[in-house]
Amino acid sequence: MNFRKHIPNKRRPLLSDPWLNNYRGKIAWRAERIRQAEAMLTGGEQSLENFAAGHEYFGLHFLDKRWVFREWAPNAQSMFLIGDFSEWQELPEYQLTRIQKNGIWEVRLPQNALKHGQHYRLRIYWDGGSADRLPAYARYVVQDDQTLEFTAKIWFPEAPYAFKYSAPTNPVAPLVYEAHIGMASEQEKVASFTEFKDMVLPRIVDGGYNTVQLMAILGHPYYGSFGYHVANFFSITSRFGTPDEFKALVDEAHRLGLRVVIDLIHSHAVKNEREGLARFDGTRYQYFHEGERGEHVAWDSLCFNYEKPEVLHFLLSNCRFWLDEYQVDGFRFDGVTSMLYKHHGLGYTFTTYDEYFGDQVDEDAFTYLALANKVIHSVKPEAITIAEDVSGMPGLGASVQEGGCGFDYRLAMGVSDYWFKLFDLRDEDWPMETLWHELSNRRLDEQTISYLECHDQAIVGGQTAIFRMAGDAMYHSMQIGSGNLAVQRAAALHKMARAASALAAGNGYLNFMGNEFGHPEWVDFPREGNNWSHHYARRQWSLAERKELYYFYLLQFDKALLRLIREYRIYDVFPQRVLVQDADKILVFERNNLFFFFNFHPTASFPDYALEALPGEYRLVLDSDAHKFAGHGRIEGDQTFYTSQEQQGGTLRSILRLYLPSRTLLVFYRKK
Repeated sequence: MNFRKHIPNKRRPLLSDPWLNNYRGKIAWRAERIRQAEAMLTGGEQSLENFAAGHEYFGLHFLDKRWVFREWAPNAQSMFLIGDFSEWQELPEYQLTRIQKNGIWEVRLPQNALKHGQHYRLRIYWDGGSADRLPAYARYVVQDDQTLEFTAKIWFPEAPYAFKYSAPTNPVAPLVYEAHIGMASEQEKVASFTEFKDMVLPRIVDGGYNTVQLMAILGHPYYGSFGYHVANFFSITSRFGTPDEFKALVDEAHRLGLRVVIDLIHSHAVKNEREGLARFDGTRYQYFHEGERGEHVAWDSLCFNYEKPEVLHFLLSNCRFWLDEYQVDGFRFDGVTSMLYKHHGLGYTFTTYDEYFGDQVDEDAFTYLALANKVIHSVKPEAITIAEDVSGMPGLGASVQEGGCGFDYRLAMGVSDYWFKLFDLRDEDWPMETLWHELSNRRLDEQTISYLECHDQAIVGGQTAIFRMAGDAMYHSMQIGSGNLAVQRAAALHKMARAASALAAGNGYLNFMGNEFGHPEWVDFPREGNNWSHHYARRQWSLAERKELYYFYLLQFDKALLRLIREYRIYDVFPQRVLVQDADKILVFERNNLFFFFNFHPTASFPDYALEALPGEYRLVLDSDAHKFAGHGRIEGDQTFYTSQEQQGGTLRSILRLYLPSRTLLVFYRKK
């Protein structure tokens, strides 16, 4: 068998894809369009990085011993700053003045007019109406426990939090732990930044992850939205704590060697008017498209107009704000597919390249994403950006100069989708060829992060991978020795599916909080339909600490898997197919002198499986069936196997013979 030399796992130029030859003109047009948009925004007089500093101009600031507040509201006719400092009345000294024709308003106040901890809103009047609004650039929005009203809160402590630690260097490959602060406690409640810092960050580090991706950080009025219906783009959600407490979390993560990525939702905004941007100045179209294009019917939200310079200023400044103010290390851009297409990807399968360059592409959104990536990497070159896109848009991970968007990584969403299709089939019907294709298929002009499951699969209405396989047996048979066949199958395949996703991944791996040990059931936030219960919006960490339960051993396997990835730097080179045998349900591939043998067969173990292999000795470094991972222990650990020269078809070949137990992954390191 011919083995290729190790091929470095590096991104190829966008136009190295021959299928793009017919679209070279469109790609060049995109690159020029991005350049022109930048020139329009900056006027050629400043950098895009400096342009994206609207958060330092708009909103409330204390400058030169006085308060300055500014807001953009082009349709407004008058505007007042109201709050507990004015007993929520309109006082003339708090009235804003229109200082620019494009609708910029301002008020300047003496030092004693406002103070730390006070609450405020805007009262805006327009032709035919008026309403109270939260400032678009409000940096801290809170909710009253009794009235449930949201207000902006002045955060100006005498001794603000000072960061002590620098971010760790960018990892060779991101091993991402996706987490939600509020559901991180074992208690039935909303957890805090401080609790997450003290209790969960050490778990993440101990597990071997190097990046934590935090969901639901931006201000969102409805907890059950999972943080995806954002109202306050420059405010943390106060239900988890204060700005200083979030800064302390980021600082501690850096001290522990973790980089911090947050979800950035620029694909849409919540419809709430009193709390958000909807009809902010009395018009529907200030930040959003008019008419049907301005509404996302599937998400019940509003769609940004990426053509308007003021909207671009707002969003680009939002990118920079989180880097400047909270020193985060990057972003996962949510809903990129929805942004890129006027049809939002709803009902489309993206089977031809024409769909990536046709009239349904929102070129304004494409341009915005490219500009956003340029801002982020200019402000913080070590920052990483991750695109949540299922369409496979060419150029998403290519450089802006090439006519791409400039993302560092794209989530390989098809891998997870395919696993959950397999879970609905009999094990005997799993097609190994298709599985290998899904695990290894990726564009060469971008870097990808794979996963078995993220938060999407766990949300109510769905199921986690292990719950999908074990079913009701998880409620009564997770004890070691229970003999439940459904649990044994689920545990074995949970390890194998996670390992296959991680080991064949392009450039990184992601796990959602708790899934590393097979957290039971789904995620369901408090809502009227479940009597406002937090029972399913928490993490039962103690399950993974009980040695009599499978959860403990699944966690040990996850740690061993990540340790293997780190120690052998498997993402340095491309994975190479060695054998895909559908009848036997065998999948074998190699990466950086590690050979991965998967036997997915539900019943057949192969005592003397012969495989042509590179000559040498093969040392067993990971066995998913080992007792320490709640397996059957059918192979003795720390063994070394040797190739032998055998005649096959008149040719002398190097053959490796192995015992491959059913539903088992064996990993061997080849010593030359």
